[in-house]
Amino acid sequence: MKYLALMLVMLFAFHSCKDNVEEKKEDIKLKPRPNIVYIMADDHAEQAISAYGHPISQLAPTPNIDRIATEGALFKNNFCTNSICGPSRAVVLTGKFSHVNGFRMNGDQFDGSQQTFPKLLQEAGYNTAVIGKWHLHGLPQGFDYWKILTDQGNYYNPDFISVNKETKVADTIRIEGYATDIITQDGLTYLNSVKDSDKPFMLMLQHKAPHRNWMPALRHANKYDSIQFPLPDTYFTTHQGSLGSQKQQQTIYKDMYEGHDLKLTKKKGSLELAWNPWKTDFDRMTPEQKTAWDKAYQAKNDAFHDANLLGKELAKYKGQRYLQEYLATIASVDEGVGDVLDFLEKNGLAENTIVIYTTDQGFYLGEKGWFDKRYMYEESLAMPLVVKYPDVIETGTVIDAMTQNLDFAETFLDYAQVEIPEDMQGKSLRPLLEDTFEGDEFRDAVYYHYYDYPAFHMVKKHYGVRTERYKLMHFYDDIDMWELYDLEEDPKEIKNQIDNPEYDDIEANLRSKLAELQKKYEVTPIDFERAPEEKVKRAYKQFERLRGKTGTSYDPITDKDTKL
Repeated sequence: MKYLALMLVMLFAFHSCKDNVEEKKEDIKLKPRPNIVYIMADDHAEQAISAYGHPISQLAPTPNIDRIATEGALFKNNFCTNSICGPSRAVVLTGKFSHVNGFRMNGDQFDGSQQTFPKLLQEAGYNTAVIGKWHLHGLPQGFDYWKILTDQGNYYNPDFISVNKETKVADTIRIEGYATDIITQDGLTYLNSVKDSDKPFMLMLQHKAPHRNWMPALRHANKYDSIQFPLPDTYFTTHQGSLGSQKQQQTIYKDMYEGHDLKLTKKKGSLELAWNPWKTDFDRMTPEQKTAWDKAYQAKNDAFHDANLLGKELAKYKGQRYLQEYLATIASVDEGVGDVLDFLEKNGLAENTIVIYTTDQGFYLGEKGWFDKRYMYEESLAMPLVVKYPDVIETGTVIDAMTQNLDFAETFLDYAQVEIPEDMQGKSLRPLLEDTFEGDEFRDAVYYHYYDYPAFHMVKKHYGVRTERYKLMHFYDDIDMWELYDLEEDPKEIKNQIDNPEYDDIEANLRSKLAELQKKYEVTPIDFERAPEEKVKRAYKQFERLRGKTGTSYDPITDKDTKL
C-alpha cells in the first residue's frame, strides 16, 4: 500500500513537472521575437570576470557583467575555434570555422559578401547595428547602422569610420574621449533611436578594451595600485616537454614593452616612457589628458625606480603591474555593461531582450608566465559567456556542456525564428539555455586550429581536439610535436603525456576523434600548409628586435638574469 502511494506521488510529480515544461514552451512561443544586445570585449579573460570565481577577479570584481550571469546563464565550458581577434569575430558572424569562412588570421581580408547572421536577421525584419571594434579589414555588410574603429582602434581620441548621411560615403572622424565610454554612449544612442520601433533590433556592441596595451580610463588609472594580485603558481614555468611553448614571445618578464605595456618611464622624475616602439597611443592624447595621465603615473613610476628591482623580484613586479593595468582597463567596460542594462530596464526593454556578454577568446594573466592568447591551452581556449533573457532563461543557470563561438550565429537565428542554414557548422544553444536539451551530451569534443605564424608572439601553428577530460594538440610549423594532457589530473597543463604508454589507448581514441571532426568540418590538406623557412627566419629576426629591451631578463631555468 505504501509502495502504491509512493508511485502515485511520483507519477503526479512527473506529470506536474512535464506540464510545467510544456506550459513554459507555450509561453515562449507567445513571446514576440526578442531584441538582441551582443556585447563583446577584446581579450577579456575568464579569470577577470568575478562571476567565474577566480581569485584575481575577486580583487577586481565585475558586478555588472555578473548581473547577466546572476539573472541568466553562465557557460563554464565555452571555447573559441581559433584564439585570435579577427578570426573569432568572423566565426561569430558566419557560424563557420576559419578555414571555411576564409579568415584564418588577422592579416586576411574578410569576404563581406558571404552569408552572415546579421544579414539573415536584417532580411527577417530586424534593425541591425554594429558599433566599436570590427577588425575584419573591410566595411560591415548586413547592418542598418554601423560605426567602427579603424583597425585595432586607440584608447584615447580614437578614429571611427561611419557612413556620412549627406554624401553616403564612408568617412573617418576622430572623436575626443575614451574609447570604451564612446562606444557605450553610441550604443545607448542607437538603442534610444530604435526603442519605440515596431521592428526588433540586434546590436553588436564591440569594445577595444582590454586589448593590449591596456590603457585605463583616467578615472581608473590608480584603481588597483594598492592591490597585490596573486600571480599564478605556473608564472615561472619552464615549459619542459612542450617544444611548442618554448620559443613563443609572449612571456611577461621577457617580451613586454616597459613603456608601451607597463607605462614605466626611463628614470625617476622623467615623463619619457621606457621602451615603446609604438608612441601613437600616447601622442593622441590632448594636453589636458596627457597632464592628468602623467600625474596619475608619476608617483608609482618613481617608486619603481627607487626599488631598483632585479631578477625574480623584477619579474614579479612586471606581473603585478600588468594585472593592475589590465584590470583597471576592464573597469570601464563593466561600467558600460551596467549602463546598457539600466537603459533596457528603464525603457521597458529588458523583458524581451537577450543580452550576451562575451569576448573574442581567452587571455593569459600570467599563467605559464604569459600574456596574450593564441594557444589551445585552457586560458586562451576558454571563452567566457554569460546570457540573460528574463522569463525564458532561469536565473542562476550554469551550463557545463561544451560549446563554442561557432554556435552563436545559430542561437541568434533560432531565437529570431529564422531558419538556420544547413551550411552553418555550429548548433543553437537555445535548448541548453531553456533546459530543454534531450540527449546524453550536447557535444563530446571541440576542434581548434590556429594559423597565424610567423607573426607577433611567434606562436606556432597548431590544431587539436578537446574532450571533457583530455586534450590532444599538434604543433606542425617548423616543428612536428604532439602534446596530450589529462585535464582532470593536470588542469594547468604542465605534464605532456604523449610519450607515456599508460595513455596510448586514450591517445588512439583522441586521434580518431580528431580525424572524425576534421572530416565533419571539411578540413583539407591546404589547411596544414607550413610557412616558408626563410619567412620564419626573417620573422624571428624582426620580432627579436622588438622584445622587452630591458637589457636583461629573468630566466626561471637558471634562476638568473640573462642578456637579451
